[in-house]
Parts: sequence; C-alpha cells; structure tokens
Amino acid sequence: MLVVLNSSMGSSLTGNAIQYISKEFAVNSQVQKALPISMFLVGPIVWAPLSEEYGRRLIVIVTFPLFAVFTMACALAPSWPAFLAFRLLAGMLGSSIVALGPGINVNKRQVTGFGPMLGPIVSGFISPALGWRWSFWIALIFAGVTLIFVLWFPETYQPVLVRTYAPNHLPESPMEDPQSFKHRNREWRSILRGVLLRPLHLLFTEPVLAACSMYLALCYSIFYMSFAVFPYIFQEVYSLSPGQCGLVQLTIGAGCALSLPIYWAYETAFLGVVDISSARNKQELYRLPLACLGGPLFVISLFWLGWSSRDDVSFAVPMMAGIPFGIGFMNYITDAYRLYAASANAASSCSRSFFATFLPLASYPMLSHLGIAGACSLLGGGSVH
Repeated sequence: MLVVLNSSMGSSLTGNAIQYISKEFAVNSQVQKALPISMFLVGPIVWAPLSEEYGRRLIVIVTFPLFAVFTMACALAPSWPAFLAFRLLAGMLGSSIVALGPGINVNKRQVTGFGPMLGPIVSGFISPALGWRWSFWIALIFAGVTLIFVLWFPETYQPVLVRTYAPNHLPESPMEDPQSFKHRNREWRSILRGVLLRPLHLLFTEPVLAACSMYLALCYSIFYMSFAVFPYIFQEVYSLSPGQCGLVQLTIGAGCALSLPIYWAYETAFLGVVDISSARNKQELYRLPLACLGGPLFVISLFWLGWSSRDDVSFAVPMMAGIPFGIGFMNYITDAYRLYAASANAASSCSRSFFATFLPLASYPMLSHLGIAGACSLLGGGSVH
C-alpha cells in the first residue's frame, strides 16, 4: 500500500506545480501543460503478466528503485522535453505496482483513489514556498523511506510459493502445478504469446472485463481531468491558493475512504444470509449491487460540481461533490479472475490509462468553450450512458 501510494501520488504531483514548471520552461500551450500528468499515465501492460510468470516480489524490487531514480531525475530536469521524458519513465515503472496491487491486496483501490489527492497538496504548498523541484525531492524522500519496506517485500503469488517451497504439493489447479513454471526451457515466443499477451486476450474475450474496463476508463479519465478542473474552479472562481485547492480535492479521497465501511457493511450483511462457500465461488456476482450504488453517485457528483460552481455559491458546496465522486469507484475484477487478477487488472489499467492519457488534454478546451457547468454536464451525461 505504501508503494501504491508513492505511484498514485506521483501521478498528480504536477497538479498545482504546473504553473511554476511552465513558467521556468517557458511553456504557454494549455495542451502541453496537461502533458506532465498524461505522460505519467502511459504505463506498460507487461508487469502484471510477468508477475504471474516470475512472481510479484521480483517485479516490485526491480521497478520501485528505478521509479525513485526517475522521480529524482524529474527534480533535476534541465529542460521541458527532458522533464516529460523522465515523467514518462517514472510512470511506466510506477505503474507496475498499480497493476499488481489488486492481486496482493483487494483494498488497494482506496489507496489508488486517495493517493492522487496528496500530489496537489504537496505541490500546492511546496511549489510557491520552495520551488516546484522540491515537490519531487519530497516525493523522493517518501520513496526512499518506502524502499526500506520494499526490500522486505515477500512473495505473495500462490503458484510461485508452491513451486518454491512445496514442489511436492498436489496442485489444486493447473496454475499451481510447478511443471507449468519451467521458464528456462521456454522460448521467448512462447512467453510472449502465453504471458505478455494474456491481458489483451482477456480484455477482448471476457465481456465482464471489457465492460468494467470501459467504465473504469471513463471514471479514471474524468478523475484525472479533475486535476485541471478543480484548480480552474477553486482558484479562478473562488480565488483559493494552490495549497488550499489541493486540500479541497481531499473530499474525493474522503469518498474513497467512506466506501470501505460500505464494503464491510454490505459484506457482513450479505454473508449473514448467504452460504459462505457459495459466496466465495461467485464473489464477482455478489458484489455487483455495489456497482449499482457507485455508478449513480458518480453521475450525481459531476452535475453537482458543475451546477454549484458559481461565485454566488459557497465553495463548500461544489467541494462536497467530491465525496460521492470518490465513492463511485466500484470494481470487482479481482474477485472475478482470482489467480489471473493481475493480468485482468493490467488489461483494465492499460485501457483506463490510455483514455486518462488523452482525455485530460481536452480539459482546458472544454472549460473555455463550454464553461464549468457545460463541461461537467457533458461528462455527467456521458457517464449516464
């Protein structure tokens, strides 16, 4: 969860620092100003399936130190192109734990939603006082502390544990069979076809995964658009400082946190009336009612934000729209795909990152042409469908 927090915070670290970064590098284009966030979201799809072949520990202890290195490179970037390149590499390496996280800890989703809220707070308070580069130095310090725990990171993937510690164990499924992990004798074409392409195969052949991925792609695209929309609303309309604007976005994190007791209450009530063994075999089906709660709340939050963001309305009113927005992230891909959860989430992560890379580039044109109410209504209407 600490590693996920590093990656998700890094994704939004430029949110309230971009005005200082663009000033130093003489960047005036609004589209280019959205690139530091978009470039970070271009994550590869290879980490998750590789973890299902070689284990999670190896992937984490290799990628996270490199993520820290390129976070430091961002702090030292001498030019705009170099800064974007370092952001791209940091995002590619940081995306590994985002894809692996659901297979390790199903509650990782709340961290993924809450982590990006910290980025604008750090950059909002640090950039005006110490300069934008110090935002990345602080992120590097946090990564350095986390690295201590990463070195202790144990293997958690069941088939690899069976292969390593209990080779004579009678496998309960083909995935646990130690004979299925003969890496040294496999040709690279076999690994490419059977492992690296697994997420894409799942994405295009599994209706559940395809539907969830489309929904999450829209949610995460709008989520990362909010890092341009919130400063536009709360700095331009309500004249809040960059740091205060970052604090406003904590309401989205609060919504993510509030979804936890909703999960727990539902599961407690549900297991009280349903046979546990049956529930375990159909977890993805039984979690579907939670999505029926999250979907409408997500739509309501967008219309709430758009139509209450006026100078004759207190900033607290649109600010509170972040709570139902945060609750709206509902997902059961991990429950549905079990041992292949990492690949399933990698496919979902890849699709949502693809849309989240490009849709935020339209934030400023949408706001300038449609206004706050029009832009949020357009997104809300799309979310209804």
